[in-house]
Amino acid sequence: MNIYWQLVWAYIKIGIFGFGGGYAMLSLVEKAVVAPGWISETMFTDIVAISQMTPGPIGINSATYIGYVAPGEVDPELSGIGWSLLGSCLATLAVVIPSFLLVLYSSHFIRKHSESGVIKAIFSGLRPVIVGLIAAAAIMLMNGANFNPRGVNWQLWANIGICVVAFCLAYFPIKMAKKKIKIHPILIIVLAGITGLILYY
Repeated sequence: MNIYWQLVWAYIKIGIFGFGGGYAMLSLVEKAVVAPGWISETMFTDIVAISQMTPGPIGINSATYIGYVAPGEVDPELSGIGWSLLGSCLATLAVVIPSFLLVLYSSHFIRKHSESGVIKAIFSGLRPVIVGLIAAAAIMLMNGANFNPRGVNWQLWANIGICVVAFCLAYFPIKMAKKKIKIHPILIIVLAGITGLILYY
């Protein structure tokens, strides 16, 4: 049962200090759940992928899923669906409530003092931290579990190629008949999934 208290405490801290949205939270989440051995690095990258594809913020989605799988991974006696749902609910509430309360009680103050030099200085200091956290999350996800889970050399290069092509399709518009067309991210996800099915099934 100790895992539930640990989940709640870990996600309360993530909820309080997770500035910058879900991607900025990922490095905090990874340290909180992978380092203690609650889930493996491979499972964490799978959870991030699932959280990105499902509706809703990635931070909340990942908390729900990690809360669902972590109790059973730590203690086989807690592998039933009831225990998993309990962990899922606790982790989700723990990550949402602190930020909800912070926004609720600070929004009036920030709106009232929006022209204050102190408030502007605080946000000026937070912006580069958020950029750094998102960059850290991107670097953290460039690991063997994502790019070469089976240890096969050609798959590593194929995965790097998929990543580069997906980035180019998402970032650079394609010129067609004197028009610039940007590929929709959902189509890129579908194409990447089909490519992965063809290459690795």
